[in-house]
Amino acid sequence: MKKNPFFIFTLLIFGVASFAATRYAALSWTVDKSHTSITFEAKHFFTSVPGAFEQFDAEVNFDPENLEESSINVQIDVKSINTKNERRDGHLQSADFFQSDIYPYITFSSEKIVSTGDNNFEAHGTLTIKDVSTDFVMPFTLLGIMNSQRQENILIAGFESEFSLLRNDYNVGAGDWISDAVVADEIKVKIDVEVKAQKN
Repeated sequence: MKKNPFFIFTLLIFGVASFAATRYAALSWTVDKSHTSITFEAKHFFTSVPGAFEQFDAEVNFDPENLEESSINVQIDVKSINTKNERRDGHLQSADFFQSDIYPYITFSSEKIVSTGDNNFEAHGTLTIKDVSTDFVMPFTLLGIMNSQRQENILIAGFESEFSLLRNDYNVGAGDWISDAVVADEIKVKIDVEVKAQKN
């Protein structure tokens, strides 16, 4: 029986497309918020004052072997800022700094992720704080991927990121607070993330 060349060609195309869909689908990871933190450090005169944002959401699609389909999107609730001082936290949310009643979220959305070697990566995207959006490169390290010891067909991964930014680039500081005489312009940020995913 002679086979239809068009039928064979269609099967080949379908097979290649199916393989590509399987190969290039980056894993969708769920952030384990109980083991994830977004912290920062700012100089007040000579001493460092630590703080954290305790409420956030993130969408993480990541495969170190498939960076073209990988992406990171983060939304941080500014009102969740915690520096262990209620008065200071309230001041930081005011018009002098974040103005959280008008700008309630800090967001980052990646456009591409590239490898820089040795499990180190860069997420290139847009960082928005208050009414300012800038091109931003967030470096991060993949600490490892392993099988869950408690759940079947579940993978666990860890990431960490450290970087600095200038608060005045994002209008975080008004009036006398623009000056870095009391609060430094440079803010150090550290992000530790644990995520889970269903095995494909």
